[in-house]
Amino acid sequence: MDRDKMMSPKLLAEYPQSEFMLKDKAVVDFLNLPKAHNEHHLHRELLEHMKLFILELGKVFLFVDSEFGVQVGGSTKRIDLLFFHRALQCLVAIELKAVDFQPEFVGKMDMYLEALDRDVKRDNENPSIGIILCPSADKSMVEYTLSRSLSPTMIAEYQRKLIPQEVMKKSLEEYCTFLKNNK
Repeated sequence: MDRDKMMSPKLLAEYPQSEFMLKDKAVVDFLNLPKAHNEHHLHRELLEHMKLFILELGKVFLFVDSEFGVQVGGSTKRIDLLFFHRALQCLVAIELKAVDFQPEFVGKMDMYLEALDRDVKRDNENPSIGIILCPSADKSMVEYTLSRSLSPTMIAEYQRKLIPQEVMKKSLEEYCTFLKNNK
């Protein structure tokens, strides 16, 4: 697994170009999410600001549905957000999390991807991809979890807010002063 991009080996093998086409970080400052938020709030705000979210993901994403239902056994499971990626020619299931990455999230995504590929994907489309979007993820935990995954899945982190411009400017000035004084 690529240590910088949190992608499963299956994703990189099936879609080698995905490393450059899929973001592993998203800034969702346009949502104005409070520090303490839940998945329902995140989901609702993303739907309300879908245009900005698609621009953050990349213009090649086409929104298909929210709470997209797939039949598994005798029950209907709901995928938080379903997109179609025009360049990769595949469905993209996005699972939203308001908590840090947990390994068990991948099992749920595996089920979603299998259901999409068996029952929803068209013959001319490539296998579905899964993105688990969470506030943060321990890179080692992600690597251990995804290293044997048979599904094309990635973990992406979202930032609620960008670092304020004033803080960045002050830090840059301090760094420049430090470099100047330590020549």
